Amino acid sequence: MISVEEVRHVINSGSIIEDYPHDPRGISCLMLGFGAEGRPIHVVCAAREDYLAVITAYIPEAGEWSDDFKRRIKP
Repeated sequence: MISVEEVRHVINSGSIIEDYPHDPRGISCLMLGFGAEGRPIHVVCAAREDYLAVITAYIPEAGEWSDDFKRRIKP
């Protein structure tokens, strides 16, 4: 479970690690931040004219990401 406060924290203080300029939902990005007890959290969001759309938030799988959770590990 990821809390609303954790998602807000990622958006306010995290960093953009991937840009998605051609996303069918509109330009969006993947952000990395850290939540409760330092656990990594990824948030995909998109700026709209009047609001920020949060598309998804998830805990990244350790085996799919680099040790710092910033880069995907290619299979």
